[in-house]
Amino acid sequence: MRLTPRDEDDVADAIRAALAQDAPLSIEGHGSKAAFGRATKRERILSLAALAGVTLYEPQELVLTARAGTPLRDIVALLDEQGQQLAFEPLDHAPLLGGARDDATIGGVIAVNASGPRRIKAGAARDHLLGFRCVTGRGEIVKSGGRVMKNVTGYDLSKLVTGSYGTLAALTETTLKVLPKAETEETLLLRGLGEEKGLAALRKASGSPYEVSSFAYDPREDMAALRLEGPEISVVTRRDELAAFLGCFGAATDFLRDAESRAFWTRLRDAEPVAEGEGVIWRVSLAPTDGFAFVERLRRAGAPVLAYFYDWAGGLVWLRLATMADAHAPAIRAIVDALGGHATLIRADAEIRTLVDVFQPQPSALAALTRRVKEAFDPRFILERGRLRAEF
Repeated sequence: MRLTPRDEDDVADAIRAALAQDAPLSIEGHGSKAAFGRATKRERILSLAALAGVTLYEPQELVLTARAGTPLRDIVALLDEQGQQLAFEPLDHAPLLGGARDDATIGGVIAVNASGPRRIKAGAARDHLLGFRCVTGRGEIVKSGGRVMKNVTGYDLSKLVTGSYGTLAALTETTLKVLPKAETEETLLLRGLGEEKGLAALRKASGSPYEVSSFAYDPREDMAALRLEGPEISVVTRRDELAAFLGCFGAATDFLRDAESRAFWTRLRDAEPVAEGEGVIWRVSLAPTDGFAFVERLRRAGAPVLAYFYDWAGGLVWLRLATMADAHAPAIRAIVDALGGHATLIRADAEIRTLVDVFQPQPSALAALTRRVKEAFDPRFILERGRLRAEF
């Protein structure tokens, strides 16, 4: 059954009706992330696609408000007209999960905290959410935050709902901080260093004064990539100075100019180097100094790694592995537990996502806190029941 509310009041009515019937609801915009998370029955879908449209945009104030079902592509186009952007560059899940490209909604982006390579400099989606409106699992309409960066009168609920996958509330409206687009960008490429040395070069650059906005390493091409953005004269100067700063590594250098650079980082943003081909896909976040060690330990454990690359100067590892019933979760979790960090199973079939913890298991104290938060928003577990944790 698909429910298609026309406005926020309809959303509240739908959730209250589901409460009365103890009938769990799955929340979606255009459904581009339906295969993300633990597999659930999805017998009742609350579609927010009709709650669309930008309700406020003040380019001079760098603020935009849009209903949750607004297509992300529409927001990007509107911002582009004013030379502005969502600086956290939300990834498009289509290459990873299938479906149409550029079909995400802003509500879905916030619900999963979708953030790209620039996150290491600009922050994640949650850092750009100024406020929101939603309907909780109690059927209550809630407004939080506003058009300023800091709300000192209460809890920062924006940080709480971002990345909650719809388990706490159905977002109906979001207010976001937007930023000017860079005049131009270039990418410095370092070739032939080998994996460990290439990652060391990225970490060295991350502590430099050259304002690098993105750091990635592609092992297939033995290539470290560093993105610089800003006015053209600044980018060219910083690029040359950065190349000299990293000259001690002895790499062959090359450059990607503006359009080539944008295309390169869009491809990495959407994890395309691992998206193509069969297999399960993991996203592992840890300290940049531990990225290489994680991959090496995984190989020594016998995991059949088919493709991988590093983002965030080695702090984010995207992997595609041969399909197995346990998705290699025991080996991956053991290594992550030893190194610190967390691992998320991004792509696997529904049967695997039913049996395997998709998200990093939490320590008991944190799991208890997570449950209390869930109960505060949704005491009957009506919203996205079982999507994050089997128990709720």
